[in-house]
Amino acid sequence: MTSSIVASDRTMAAALLRLHFHDCFVRGCDASVLLDSTPGNTAEKDSLANANSLRGFAQIDQVKAKLEQVCPGVVSCADILALTARDAIVKIGGQSWVVYLGRKDGVVSVASESMVSLPSPFADYTQLVQSFATVGLSEKDMVVLSGGHTIGTTKCGAFSQRLYGFSGPGAINGTDPTLDPEYAKVLKQQCPQNAPLNTVFLDPSGSFPGQTYDKGYFEAVKANKGVLASDAALLTSSFGASLVAVEASATSPFMTDFGVSMQKMGMAAAPKGAVLQVRKNCHFVN
Repeated sequence: MTSSIVASDRTMAAALLRLHFHDCFVRGCDASVLLDSTPGNTAEKDSLANANSLRGFAQIDQVKAKLEQVCPGVVSCADILALTARDAIVKIGGQSWVVYLGRKDGVVSVASESMVSLPSPFADYTQLVQSFATVGLSEKDMVVLSGGHTIGTTKCGAFSQRLYGFSGPGAINGTDPTLDPEYAKVLKQQCPQNAPLNTVFLDPSGSFPGQTYDKGYFEAVKANKGVLASDAALLTSSFGASLVAVEASATSPFMTDFGVSMQKMGMAAAPKGAVLQVRKNCHFVN
């Protein structure tokens, strides 16, 4: 089913990958990102980090409904997120990886936890390493999984400070000096001041800009064309810069490395003692 979803809208590959990512970094891979807000609680999906940003909820509903017809109460929403992310990447040319099943769905979803747990687009290298470590991922996993930015878009507000409000060492008329000057001009055309909701591709290379799954992201970062501050941060560590160069090389191991790290991320466990279930509807607890 995922194959047909992505075939009809190639941008859904990035959306489904992001859903899985944003789920696993908050309370582990428990589909808490799919729960709706209630009168007394704002859920993860409606947090500042996710609202008007995450997509794919209707598509997950389609997959869940189909599975419930065939084997009701068996396949969790969390497993569906893991499987659809993998299958979506494969559909656009990525390499498959083994998805271990048996996840259960959580019953808690709190917006404030998203703001604390999700890696920030403004994060520096140390903060990124720490953020990934909280879900059992290594420094290498962090750099490799940043390669997920080879597909998808971001809003201008997530990096406009690099274009107009940078005040650090070497600032050039408010522009971050670590951003390629010519590329900065391109981004300024796409992101004029006071247009934070405009969107740009995180990696515009490839035959399908923003939708081509390849090593293009690492080539861009290596050339100082990473869009987000967190992308540029990969070059501020000798380990990170070295791995970026490897992943950008002619013999790039990106496809294999990404699958290995995604498999690890997909094993992020729910908090000890958490109440878990297999939801009948991904939007609500049973």
